[in-house]
Formats: sequence, structure tokens, C-alpha cells
Amino acid sequence: MSETLRNDRKTIFGWAMYDWAVSAYSVTLAAILPAFFAEFIVGDDGWNGWSAETIWSGTVSIGSLALFLAMPILGAIADYGAFKRSFMGFFMLLGVAFTAAAALVPDRSVPLFTLMVLGSYLAFVASNVFYDGFLTDITTDDTVDHVSSKGYAYGYVGGGILLIISLGLLFLSGEESVTGLSTNTAARIAIVLSGLWWIGFGLYSLSHLHDSGESRPIPSRYAHSSAVRTYIGLGFGRTFATARKLRYFPHLMAFIIAYIFYNDGTQTVISISGAFASETLDLDLTTITSAFLLVQFVAFGGALLFGMVSYRMGPKRAILWCIAIFGVLTGVAYFLPTGQAIPFYGLAALVGLVLGGVQALSRSLYATMIPVHASAEFFGFFTVFSKFSAIWGPLVYSLVSHQTGSGRPAVFSLVFFFLIGGVLLARVDVEKARSSRDQWTEA
Repeated sequence: MSETLRNDRKTIFGWAMYDWAVSAYSVTLAAILPAFFAEFIVGDDGWNGWSAETIWSGTVSIGSLALFLAMPILGAIADYGAFKRSFMGFFMLLGVAFTAAAALVPDRSVPLFTLMVLGSYLAFVASNVFYDGFLTDITTDDTVDHVSSKGYAYGYVGGGILLIISLGLLFLSGEESVTGLSTNTAARIAIVLSGLWWIGFGLYSLSHLHDSGESRPIPSRYAHSSAVRTYIGLGFGRTFATARKLRYFPHLMAFIIAYIFYNDGTQTVISISGAFASETLDLDLTTITSAFLLVQFVAFGGALLFGMVSYRMGPKRAILWCIAIFGVLTGVAYFLPTGQAIPFYGLAALVGLVLGGVQALSRSLYATMIPVHASAEFFGFFTVFSKFSAIWGPLVYSLVSHQTGSGRPAVFSLVFFFLIGGVLLARVDVEKARSSRDQWTEA
């Protein structure tokens, strides 16, 4: 088995192209699938007394819970095994298969469509675990940040291009369209295209990546355990060990708790906005996809803008500004008029601006507060709790929308996630957290 080269330009390009490939699916998941689900799979009458918004947000919550449980195990496989490429390819193929299957599900087949989307989402995240695991194999300490940013940049561009193609399909569809395509058919083609884009560029990426052929030694206490029990024990054992050690680092723990709240609000806004726009605001699929395209490119500029703001006022204050603006914008969504695209576009642009900032700065601030020699351990922990934080917002949204019969009070309820997260983050002493990281000792 050949060894993946470090700092090799072709290898890095191939690695970054997977972000280009898989981002096509992620933007389709956010922009097209929820609105398509609300308009064609569920319909205006709902399903067994449940609205499309309620079902979709509940599905996101269930998916996040499944990922929270699976992430430690997948991380252990990525860290201790020498087969990241095989698992990355397997989950890519599985995700593409589920995506294609979702596009073939008949209208009003709510349980089947939900199952296909859930399967594609789980496979998507799983493949990314092994993709991320290659980063330390292909870089050195002085190049890892640059290469990581390169992957994000490729993802923004690749996802944006596919979204433009999908938007073109939707614009050329409809009853009076010269193409003869219905909006339903155009959306299904767009979903299939996201899978084809994913597998086409994903295979190119895999052709440039090779497992190192070296696996980390399994601790002796697992010598007589099966592979399944070994990776479950390793994954959850490391997660719990890191959580226990956080007791001695209160400011780092305070940041993680704050992040759980405001990231929950952020991820919920992203995941439910398509269904909210379709069902509550009565906007069509083309308008919603256009808004997500706007978010895609504004978020790229927002990350750069708030990077400069962070340089002037510090990352913590910059994140607090992002959280405050995000919370206000979420509250404003309650008052958006039904059937009017312009106010929705304006809100989408402002959300994109702070979305890029809060995501980029949170990761970089966290990186400055964790011990350098345990960075892999802590970023694995960070990933696990990112998924944990994504459970509760969609669950709250689902319950509130079902009880009230409207997405407006449900979306307003998300303001409290930003409020709590902001208050907790304001209490974090970043300098104390940074000064204590050298006291960390591995378990």
C-alpha cells in the first residue's frame, strides 16, 4: 500500500477536491431537499396531522442524535485503522445511492423519502470523518491551516457552481416553460445531479489519496475484544476521558457549553430555513434555491470580513457580535411577510454574512485554547459535541411548530439558543483558557 505524500501539490489538490465534490450534496440538502419535501412529498395538507416543517426538523434532530452516537466510533476507526480511504469511499457510494434513491421516491411517500434523506445525510457526515482524517497525513504543522482553508474554499466554489446549475434547471421549469419540465421533475434532476457531482469528483479525489499503511497500536486491554467492541470502547472511552479532564479547565469548558447553544441555533436555522420558507412563507422552490445561492457566496465574504474584524477587536468579541446579529435576524424571521421574496432575500444575505464569521472564528478561537499536543483529541471531541448541539434546536422547532401549527413561533424560539450562548460566551476568559492549556496532561 503506497504512502500518502506530505505537502505534495497533487495530493493536496486531490484532497481538496473532495470538499468540492461533497459540498454539492450539502447545499442541495439545505437549499432544495427541504423545500421539495414540503411542496411535493408532504404537500399543503400535511401528513397524518404533521406539517412538513415539523417532520423535517424532527428528522434533522434524529439524524444529529445518530451522528452524536456514531462520531466517536468513526473517529476511533479513522485514528487507529489504516483504511481511511476505503471507508471514505464506502460511505461516499452509500450516500450517493441514498441520494439517487430519494430522487425516485413518489410524491406523498413521506416515510420512504425521510428514510432516504436520513441515510444520505448519515453517510455524508461519515465520509467526511475519514476525509478530515487525511489532513494530518498530507500536511505538516506549518501547512495544515492553509490546506484546511483551501478545502473550505473549494467547497464554497464547488457547491456554489452546482447550485447555479440546479437553479438554472428550476428557472427553466414550470407550466409555461419551453423545456416542458415540471418543477417537480427539475428538482428531482437537481437531486440526482448532486449525487453525480459527489461521486464524479469524489472518485477523482480518492485516486489521489492513499492510506499510510500504518495503524496506531490498539491498547492491550482490547487484545481479546472483537473489532466492533474495540472501536466502540476506544471511541466513547476517549470522549468520556476528555470530558472528565475538562473539569480542571473551567474556561475551556465554558466555551464548549456556550458553543453548544449558539451552534445549535446556527445549525437549526440552516437546516429548517428551506422548509420554513416553503410552508410558512409560501415561497417557491426557485426563490428558496436562489436565496441559498446568495448565502453560499456571502458567507465566503463574511468569513473574510469577520476575520478582519477579529484582528481589530479579538475573536471573542467578533463572535459575540455574530451571535447578537444572528439572534436578531432569527427574531426578524417571525415577521417576514408571506409570499414576498425580496424581504427573504435581504434576510438571507445578512444571515450569510454572520454565518461565515461565526463558523470560522469559533473553530479558530477553540484552536487557540486547546493544548497543542492533544489537538487531535480535542478536535475529535469538538466534532462530537458539534453533532450533540445540533440535536436540540430542530427538536424544539419541531415540537413548537406542531403545537402551535405555525413555523413563526417555532423560528422565534431559536432566539433563546443565541441568547443563552452569547451570555455564556461573554463569561469566558479567553486568556485564562489559553494560559491553562500547557497544564494539560494526557489520560
